[in-house]
Amino acid sequence: MATYELAQLNVASMRGALDSPAMAEFAANIAGINAIAESSPGFLWRSQSAEDDAAAVRIFGAGTLANLSVWRDVQALSDFVYGSAHADFLRRRREWFGRMAEAHMVLWWVIAGRRPSVEEAVTKLRHLQAHGSTAEAFSFRAAPHAPVKAAPLDA
Repeated sequence: MATYELAQLNVASMRGALDSPAMAEFAANIAGINAIAESSPGFLWRSQSAEDDAAAVRIFGAGTLANLSVWRDVQALSDFVYGSAHADFLRRRREWFGRMAEAHMVLWWVIAGRRPSVEEAVTKLRHLQAHGSTAEAFSFRAAPHAPVKAAPLDA
């Protein structure tokens, strides 16, 4: 049987440049929050630059931060997002980020061990924005169970 892991993309529109006074407190805590994520049960991988800088991943331009990661399952991601020190920053997000008109977070299942590309993540976000939650791309509220699919005979 093929097993699946949960990929997620979260995009945020910054209220200023990452090195601006408006973003200083947030920027000072990026490494710490990433460390909490990486030590969380169920964390598997996150996209980052060659210099180990997650904040350097700018899918939608200089004014937008993006976080692409893979987790064991929905519960593991939820525990990190809402049950760790990350939740304190989530509650304060309006201090650093503007409201986005469309969906800014998308989840989808990937075959265990496969790491999604930035292009795939953008495609999933656009799918969610265009079609709402489906089995292909979904939100926390509409997260389906991981697919159950037999592995190919030659696997």
